[in-house]
Amino acid sequence: MDNTSEHVSNKESRQTLIFVYGTLKRGLSNHCLMTDPIARDDAVFLGNHVTLQPYPLVHGEVPYLINLPGRGRRVRGELYSVTDRSLASPDELEGVAVGHYERLPIRVVSEAHRGCRGVLLEPDPWGDIVGN
Repeated sequence: MDNTSEHVSNKESRQTLIFVYGTLKRGLSNHCLMTDPIARDDAVFLGNHVTLQPYPLVHGEVPYLINLPGRGRRVRGELYSVTDRSLASPDELEGVAVGHYERLPIRVVSEAHRGCRGVLLEPDPWGDIVGN
């Protein structure tokens, strides 16, 4: 349940914020889909974040969040700013185009600032309530 907000980089390309909580995180099996865009300067790691509200997280080979805010636990993940071109591979992995995952807004806060109100990642989210 990742959400996104837009901002313009000095390259004048559209940027999207994505929150990842599963296999796209550093050290896990699909993180190469994040490191390749970082190497091309198409993505930036913004730090470890946690959802402001709890959500049910289903663990398994393919972890996913269930959109039931207020239930479950606060979910730890990573926040990235990525270009539109960098979304294609993670979107394909998550099956966004075929309806396996849905992009939804979600509030996250930096792990360093857990007491803060958080940042709303606006729709056109992609991340991991949208995926792994």
